[in-house]
Amino acid sequence: MRVVVIGATGLIGSRTVARLRDHGVEVVPVSRADAVDVRTGHGLERAVRGADVVVDVTDAPSRDQTVSTQFFTASTGHLLKAAAAAGAEHYVALSVVGADRVGAGYFRAKAAQENLARRSTVPYTLVRSAPFHEFIEAVATQGARSDGVHVPPLLVRPVAADDVAVALAHAAVGLPRFGVLEVAGPEVLRLDEAAGEVLAVLGRGGPVVPDTRAAFFGAVLGQRVLLPGPGAHLGRRTFAEWLKSR
Repeated sequence: MRVVVIGATGLIGSRTVARLRDHGVEVVPVSRADAVDVRTGHGLERAVRGADVVVDVTDAPSRDQTVSTQFFTASTGHLLKAAAAAGAEHYVALSVVGADRVGAGYFRAKAAQENLARRSTVPYTLVRSAPFHEFIEAVATQGARSDGVHVPPLLVRPVAADDVAVALAHAAVGLPRFGVLEVAGPEVLRLDEAAGEVLAVLGRGGPVVPDTRAAFFGAVLGQRVLLPGPGAHLGRRTFAEWLKSR
């Protein structure tokens, strides 16, 4: 089996390449360093030639709805066209929990990407991830105001990047689902409280202010919208374990 990973040098991509190699398959990592541009399609036909499976872990340069939607619409369209031309039998894409429920921000961009996969002739699996631990850190270190860091009090199951990579690798070596696999962490936390723990570990002062009007990934969300369904694959590494490694 020949698996081509597009976006192979990123947080999730590099880990997915390693997990796929654990499965003993032939892995071809592809990134911009290989003169491949998913936004224009340049180099994609060559990059996916001979692929049995294409794993798409590319990401938009911004969480802005317009920018991210333009990125995923263009890149996914080019990638699916190249995968179909190469005769690939499976397209696996990384998406986000909530893409089917939130019609705004980055979630809307991911929904557009998912819809392109559904309309393609290439069999597909969509792996929707809960927020990575690293995203909690980003939330904690952004959006500071005069009275503190405003964070929405959302319920989340933050997940380790390694656990997401394991789920992507398993999906890639398995049969296409023609549907969704959700992956999340082993525990339910409140986003604002988790952000406060990150700031404490980093030694940064200032309070975290629970703010129901604060945006997450460009959208104002209901408290439970980021929780996966009952059939989600749950990773092993807890948020506390990740914090100890900071």
